[in-house]
Amino acid sequence: MTHDAALANSPHPYDLLTPDTILDAMEAAGYTVSGRLFALNSYENRVYQVGLEDAPPVIAKFYRPGRWSEAAIREEHTFSRELVEADIPVVAPLTMPSGDTLGQHGDFLFTVFPQRGGQAPDVSVTDTLYRLGQWLGRLHNVGASTPFQHRPRMNLLDGIEQNNRLLLEGDWIPQDLRPAWDSLIPDLIQASAAAIDAAGPVEELRLHGDCHAGNILCRDEEMLLVDLDDCRTGPAIQDMWLLLNGEDHERGAQLGELLEGYEMFREFNRRERHLIEPLRCYRQISHCAWLAKRWDDPAFPRFFPWFAQPRFWSDQVLALREQLAALQAPSISLPGQY
Repeated sequence: MTHDAALANSPHPYDLLTPDTILDAMEAAGYTVSGRLFALNSYENRVYQVGLEDAPPVIAKFYRPGRWSEAAIREEHTFSRELVEADIPVVAPLTMPSGDTLGQHGDFLFTVFPQRGGQAPDVSVTDTLYRLGQWLGRLHNVGASTPFQHRPRMNLLDGIEQNNRLLLEGDWIPQDLRPAWDSLIPDLIQASAAAIDAAGPVEELRLHGDCHAGNILCRDEEMLLVDLDDCRTGPAIQDMWLLLNGEDHERGAQLGELLEGYEMFREFNRRERHLIEPLRCYRQISHCAWLAKRWDDPAFPRFFPWFAQPRFWSDQVLALREQLAALQAPSISLPGQY
């Protein structure tokens, strides 16, 4: 059966998340809704602006069924509250009129956030990077204070292997590209392992997990960190490298600015810079696996139609060849590196 045929014959849990279901869930949680509902861009979960009768609109997030356990979601909420209590600018879940930050309606777990506006920061501005570094240093101080019990831990080599296996078993990679793909993966794993060895032992702590510019809102000189849906345990550099771009010397300078702010509040192990390229490799392959795992969700073929096309996979082979070269090159330079 083709991927498209399987999709046509496979109802998805989100098919049951109708406007009436959303409004009923909000009313059951104690909100007086106006009936106004606006879907926001979100693929992994479903997120809506919900109008209220006598209050500003709120943002309701309905978690993808089966992705996280209730305990893991509650750890996300607890971590968010700890950050807010430490005066770190995070948009945390609201306590609903029902008295909880997490609601359940049918098969759906959901939470509600205050509506906040803003735009992504310009990370080419050194002062912006310095300020972000300060917030990340403080965030990681909170993250290091106690461990997660139910959230995942980043395991790069196993993650690359598992995600690659999922792609192969799903027959996603075109047959004419399989020889190139199959020869790349062992080399990528070997080069990633060497870079991880070069980093040596590193501290692992609770992280934002997906700290890129799109998950930061700036407005009136204020920064807000949003979307801790991917919070997990891992090395501090995971919350930094996604903010870097450009050539090696540019990324090195940007990381230096981040660390100047970061180390106002928390010491950073500079050997973690060796983990940047293994993390990038992991993200490239896990992104492909994520699209494959979600292909039964009708939103994914609609918004990512290129994923099932051969051109996408030929581009991925080229990108992974470039990634292998990056893994084999020296790590980016930092002031005072050792």
